[in-house]
Amino acid sequence: MRRRGLEDMTVADLVARFAEICLAQDDALLGGEIAKFNRLFGEMGGVATELKRRDGDQRRALMALYDHPNMQVRLKAAKHTLAVAPVEARQQLEAIASSRWYPQAGEAGMCLWNLDRGVFKPN
Repeated sequence: MRRRGLEDMTVADLVARFAEICLAQDDALLGGEIAKFNRLFGEMGGVATELKRRDGDQRRALMALYDHPNMQVRLKAAKHTLAVAPVEARQQLEAIASSRWYPQAGEAGMCLWNLDRGVFKPN
């Protein structure tokens, strides 16, 4: 049985896959599994690219993850929606940075710093 390709998945399936990847990434991060974390980073990018490719840029669907109980899921959803929902995504990043839930709070803070200085321009 072949694994279902991203192009065959519904938007809802892609959002669920994105969350799964984030959860696995959080486990890898906490376990010091850098190679696994990096591999998952690539998979996450693939899901985000597929959502962007869909008619009307479906990355906005990741906003459903803003209330996810896992901070890594919320962080990555916010970062991947900056181009399509900048105000809402920024609010999420500010809340995560203020939470002091590390390491995600640190990544959110650096993302905001880079946004404010024009170093990072979402697309």
